[in-house]
Parts: sequence; C-alpha cells; structure tokens
Amino acid sequence: MYQSPRDEKYVGEPYYGDDSMYASPPTRTRQRMIIAAASLAALLVGTVAVDRLAAAHAASRTATAFQDGMGTADRPSVHVRGFPVLNQLAAGSLDHVDLTAHEIPADGSTRPLPVTKLTVGMDGLKTSGSADEAHADGVTATAFLSYADVSRALGVQVSQGDESGRINATASLPLVGDVTVSAAVSAADGNSIAFTDVRAEQGELLPPLKSLLDRALDEPVPLRNVPEGLRLRSVTTSEDGIDARFTGHSVTFHPDSSSA
Repeated sequence: MYQSPRDEKYVGEPYYGDDSMYASPPTRTRQRMIIAAASLAALLVGTVAVDRLAAAHAASRTATAFQDGMGTADRPSVHVRGFPVLNQLAAGSLDHVDLTAHEIPADGSTRPLPVTKLTVGMDGLKTSGSADEAHADGVTATAFLSYADVSRALGVQVSQGDESGRINATASLPLVGDVTVSAAVSAADGNSIAFTDVRAEQGELLPPLKSLLDRALDEPVPLRNVPEGLRLRSVTTSEDGIDARFTGHSVTFHPDSSSA
C-alpha cells in the first residue's frame, strides 16, 4: 500500500509528531561560537567594570584635591569623561573632567563674597604627582554668585536690574528710609567685579543713604575664592544672581591655591 511522506519516520533522528518541528542538536562549530561569544561578552563587561572603577578613583582623587585646596564643606561632584579611562591614566593625563562645587567660602577679605556654585571644565588633567593637588592644562569655569550672597557682602539689598548687565541696589536706614539705584556690572582687574554707571531709580538719595551705597559700590569686589591661575573674562546678570566666567592655562588646585 502507498504510504504518504507524512507517515514516514526520520531514521536515526528525533521526530516529535506530525505538527512538531524537527530539532537537531547544535554542531560543535556552533557550540564553539557560542562559547567564544560568551567569553568575549564577559571580557568586555569586566573591562568596562574595571575602567569605571578607575574613573571613580580618579574622580575621587580630584574631588579631594579641590576640597582641600578650596576649603569647601562638601566634596564637589566630579565626572571623568571619555573611554577608556585606563588608557588616559596610563598616559598620565585625563582628557576632560567636569567638576561642580557649592558654597566656596571667601575668608580673609574685608567684604567676603562666597561663590554660591562653581562649575569647572578641565582639559588635560594630570594624574601623577601629589595626591592632594591636581594640575590642568586648560580650564573654563563659571562662578555663580547669588543675589543673597552678594547682598550680604555689600551690605545693601541687591537684585536683578531692569536692563541686561545691570543690578539694582537698595539701601535702607531706620528713620531715613530707603533708596534704590541701578548699576552696571563688569569684570575688573584682579578677578574683581565692578559696579559702574550708577543711576538713581527710586527714592531720595539722602546723604546717609548715599554714603552707604558709595561704600557698597565704589570699589570693585574681588573674588578671592577661585583657583589660582584663573582669570575673570566676563560677568553677566540673571534672575537669581551674577555669573562670572573664567578661563585659565596651567592651573593647579592645591591647598591655599585660591586667588589672593
């Protein structure tokens, strides 16, 4: 009698019924490929893990050097860019490192103006040498000065002005009243912020109030708490404070490295 192909059996190979799929065991070549792929994946994962540990160690060392040098209460956050970091460490220099620090004090100044927030980008950060210092070939930084901190440093109430690049300063005295003036903000020599082109905005500029504003605005305010080697390039105003932008070459962060 005629027997259809559907009823035939695969000789010497597993057969799982009419509606089942034929399954053949993996060949040795496939097994070797699977093992090789798994080994490569494990190697890559291990390499990445080791590289991330190296990046974390470099970031921790940089944070410690900055904290010791700038006297911050809290350790700054540090991010090491690029991969692999191990190759950069072997060469003795990290390609680029970003650092963010908060509340940098300004001791030893007659009008201490703390930096509310400092963001720093460092190129060519050296990884050799002393553990408590860090040296970078090129640095860009922005120091944010909140109006609250500026007000405490100047002794008058400071807020955003009606025009770009200007601030309002309000002086108040008991029994005398208060007066508000507007002043332009600019970068000055010695990493200082100058207040110029002072204009009366509101209230009567009586002699006691004028004297108070003169003491606050006549002399530039130095930023004594930025790393030595940075130079103030520009100053802009925003809704919440003043942004001071710096650049520098061959900058070293180490104890007592803040600008004098």
